[in-house]
Amino acid sequence: MKRVRIKIFGKVQGVGFRFFIYKNAKNLGLRGWVRNLADGTVEALFEGEDEKVKEILELCKIGPPLAKVKRIEVEKEKFKNEFQDFEILF
Repeated sequence: MKRVRIKIFGKVQGVGFRFFIYKNAKNLGLRGWVRNLADGTVEALFEGEDEKVKEILELCKIGPPLAKVKRIEVEKEKFKNEFQDFEILF
């Protein structure tokens, strides 16, 4: 099991990025959250099976059709199994 926190840079707000991550994370059975940050980036935290986390990271590099991802920062964290589901934070 794996836990990662990511920050996505580029044109990632106002393009449906949070819902894109939410939908894909739910489909992959991941737990955690996604939110917009005041600096124009999107931050997400994923917990789940290693392969599923790798898959969501690849999807985040592409994003929804209107997004333009410039870069992603990925920070590995200790797996805590603290979430029951995946949610969008506001």
